[in-house]
Amino acid sequence: MSIITPDREIVVLDAPSNLGLRPPAPDTVPGCYKAPWALRNTGLVQRLGAADAGALVPPRYVATWTPGSGVRNGPAIASYARRLADRVGAIRAEGGFPVLLGGDCSILLGPALDLRRSGRYGLAYLDAHSDFRHLGNSPHVGSAAGEDLALVTGRGDDYLTDIDGLRPYVRDEDVIVLGVRDEEDLDDFSDSGIACVPGRDISLDDASKVLLRDELDGFWIHVDADVLDPSVLSAVDSPTPGGLDAAQLTELIRGLVKLPGAAGLEVTILDPDLDEDGSQAALLADILVSALT
Repeated sequence: MSIITPDREIVVLDAPSNLGLRPPAPDTVPGCYKAPWALRNTGLVQRLGAADAGALVPPRYVATWTPGSGVRNGPAIASYARRLADRVGAIRAEGGFPVLLGGDCSILLGPALDLRRSGRYGLAYLDAHSDFRHLGNSPHVGSAAGEDLALVTGRGDDYLTDIDGLRPYVRDEDVIVLGVRDEEDLDDFSDSGIACVPGRDISLDDASKVLLRDELDGFWIHVDADVLDPSVLSAVDSPTPGGLDAAQLTELIRGLVKLPGAAGLEVTILDPDLDEDGSQAALLADILVSALT
């Protein structure tokens, strides 16, 4: 039985967008769009006791990109974000707790936009990387999956950061980043108001100080599979040593969803093309089931 309160049913929605990643090799597309299928193959929806909201099919992935032309697949990402926001909003309006199966990290734009439409919400960002690349700290931008935290906090092209005139979707001071391990990524936050707890030494108290402030209406949870150590799960586009083990991630997610105001959760970046026997999808599904039930 779900640990989400009895009047809030878990509702699983596939968000299989790979629009925010560069091609992993010539003439190929990022395989993370297959992750919802891999997770569903483990019986995830049934094991969660969840309602099934189906899938929101993304626009076609276009690999061709010219440096300096803005974000790869940018207009398609903006269109998908608006549609995803509508779907997430409908789930929440009916009292559901949305669990999005991504896809790459650019799907964050959808729920961030929905929550901004209805109030002021925080963000718990579990990721090995800052995903905070923007023209203020980088000579160029290109792939939204490495820029999504910058985009939802208002840094980037208007068509992505100011949908419906709502920039920023999340304020800097309402974000806590958990699990970043790259020193260069950590430097990205130095001139912002974003809180960051690097590496493995993550306490729920750290998150609570940011997410349970009176001025917030609630918060969203972003879980990038690469927050796990590669020895645990390596089927991601950019594995980085020093991450969490399965038990640590389970406890962290469980603690976050129990906090007042948890509005929903997304899981991203698992690439079934790098998980030939499906064992890593099974592990990630086990973590979600243990954390949410």
